[in-house]
Amino acid sequence: MSRAVSAALLAGFVLALAPSGLRAGADVPAGRVQRLKITILSTMLADRSELGEWGFSALVEADGHRILFDTGAHTDVVLKNARELGVDLSSVPEAVLSHHHSDHVGGFMTLRRSVMARSPSALSRTHVALGIFYPRTSGIPLVEGNTMIAIKSEYEATGGVFVVHEGPAQLYGGVWLTGPVPRRYPERNWSETGRVRTPAGLVEDTIPEDMSLVCDTDRGLVVLTGCGHAGVVNIVEYSREIVRPVRVHALIGGIHLFSASEDTLRWTARKLAAVGVDNLIGAHCTGIETVLRFRQDLGLDRAHAVVGAVGATFALDKGIDPGLIAQ
Repeated sequence: MSRAVSAALLAGFVLALAPSGLRAGADVPAGRVQRLKITILSTMLADRSELGEWGFSALVEADGHRILFDTGAHTDVVLKNARELGVDLSSVPEAVLSHHHSDHVGGFMTLRRSVMARSPSALSRTHVALGIFYPRTSGIPLVEGNTMIAIKSEYEATGGVFVVHEGPAQLYGGVWLTGPVPRRYPERNWSETGRVRTPAGLVEDTIPEDMSLVCDTDRGLVVLTGCGHAGVVNIVEYSREIVRPVRVHALIGGIHLFSASEDTLRWTARKLAAVGVDNLIGAHCTGIETVLRFRQDLGLDRAHAVVGAVGATFALDKGIDPGLIAQ
């Protein structure tokens, strides 16, 4: 890829930038989420007729707002699982894509097209973090490794709009996006072989756009992650910094520790225990052994720390419903 082409790509992909450090204002009321339900639509473990895959997706319902967080790997898995679970995505206006990896964006365009005829505004506004459209390379000349570049054009052709966040943002009262997370601790949980072309040049792809969703509740923070490539400790501590410094009432999603060393698991558990975690749904790339270890190290029981399964839910008023296979 020539320098001219790379520069053009970069220039074209930095759009609709949301202000860094956005806080509650006249158009975004302050407050905390009172009613919250999160339903897992894609992960590896599945009950009955739902489908499992190496991917992640979840529906967030917070005080009447509905947000689709990630869209799984295969083009049709989230669509089929939503139908099996009786989840209507045609009334979901917004999506969040945690990062560019295909196991989180694979179903995006299928879902957008599936709801357009019934509701043109469904999934028409998508939040991403700065860096998600940067060109990627795996060392093969002229081979673009970032599928989000093609997806961007397809999505915008349907009337969809990307909102790129370069810092934390409050979408609704008590519903936050972290934006890119500072890497205070050296948590390394990516391939370490990819390269990304940034405005500063070609560098190691640390997945700089990795972004999580955080809900502020009276019981503490509810943190939803895709893969947690920024590092779960970095994510949790940054969430407490930008929202408020309270315990984590629930940690849900993938935190990419399935192949972590004993030292890493021990260190991570110690850091999370210091903050306080009340509920854990470890899905996708978290790892089954990791969930069992954290259940012990965080002092949680079987009702409060489970392996995530398709159809599993977390609700403020009911806690975790793990489904059949994960109970």
